[in-house]
Amino acid sequence: MLDVRVRSQVGFEPERRGSHPYLGVDFRTLHSRAESAGTIPARRIRRLFSFQRHLLSSRLLRGAPHLNPLHILDEDYCGQAKCMLEKVGSWNFDIFLFDRLTNGNSLVFLTFNLLNQYGLIELFQLDMVKLRRFLVLVQEDYHNQNPYHNAVHAADVTQAMHCYLREPKLAQSLTSFDILLGLLAAATHDLDHPGVNQPFLIKTNHYLAALYRNTSVLENHHWRSAVGLLRETELFSNLPAEDSLSIERQLGSLILATDISRQNEYLSRFRTHLDENDLCLGNASHRHFVLQMALKCADICNPCRPWELSKQWSEKVTDEFFHQGDIEKKYKLEISPLCDSEANTIASVQIGFMTYVVEPLFAEWARFSDTRLSQTMLGHLGLNKASWSAMEPEASGSSEEGESEPGRATDEPSSRVLSQGSQES
Repeated sequence: MLDVRVRSQVGFEPERRGSHPYLGVDFRTLHSRAESAGTIPARRIRRLFSFQRHLLSSRLLRGAPHLNPLHILDEDYCGQAKCMLEKVGSWNFDIFLFDRLTNGNSLVFLTFNLLNQYGLIELFQLDMVKLRRFLVLVQEDYHNQNPYHNAVHAADVTQAMHCYLREPKLAQSLTSFDILLGLLAAATHDLDHPGVNQPFLIKTNHYLAALYRNTSVLENHHWRSAVGLLRETELFSNLPAEDSLSIERQLGSLILATDISRQNEYLSRFRTHLDENDLCLGNASHRHFVLQMALKCADICNPCRPWELSKQWSEKVTDEFFHQGDIEKKYKLEISPLCDSEANTIASVQIGFMTYVVEPLFAEWARFSDTRLSQTMLGHLGLNKASWSAMEPEASGSSEEGESEPGRATDEPSSRVLSQGSQES
């Protein structure tokens, strides 16, 4: 918990022990275009205001009178956001619009709504104020200056996870404990993401890389950050200590599964289970494995969304890649794969990612859960890939030559594509 406790007390400072001697990067402002490095006090004020707004909403939900005239949202916006939540299980759910309608609080509102919809708040006797505070702190600990790895991405992954949890095989088998874990893991899976990938942290000797010995550095940090907030808010203080620790451990297992460097390991295991038809969802360990695969799918499902949503995510993630590349150029570091804006395009990056990472995973998921949703996702994936290919004729030609059966696409994604995935996840 070392990194969490230090971070929560003093913030992500520009200089840390072991940092690259020529690269004092403050990750809190890495992607900021307007704010300076000295905005942490202002951020703390915003966090306080956010908590006050959600504390007020908790009182309203409990029927307590409120004396503070502060409103969470304008009534019109609140009404529109509520209407959207009625269709939160739709694969066409527009998280960008929902974020605007909730004044940038999409992660808080969506996650709270889903926990309530599944009856988890009542079942686990979660204190309303503690839950609201936890969700607000989670949302605030995402770096919204990041073009891609921000709270909106976390909300999008949580909404996708909800769609998968409703699939017949899962809905009939998962326990309430499984669903709670799945939603919490989705909401926190990229918590405190710095907007750069693991190789960047390693080559700049960042303290997180040293702390986790260059292994699943980001995923370990996301997990420990989530555990830190769970303990800080005492969200599960009403549960027996062993249950609370079990939640923390299994939350870690889910989040660590999003490490793209282990993609082949999980995909191979999933494929073997499907080939041998031996997945038994009455078995707790098998259910947990399926949750891991569901989270992996939710994390990289952007290419499977309708074009108007998928395209926005593609532009955002590539913007984040290229910004890292610009910093690497500035400090004369080796430029990470796919991060050089002069050597890559959005289209080429996306075509490679879809071919070697997304298609194999979602083809196997469709074998596991052959439903209308799975076919819809594969349909969007094919159309989106064709759209990017039309913008990149050369990449389109080479990609078609190297393609085989979608479900059996190359088992060994190239290191360049895995590098992209490690950022996108």
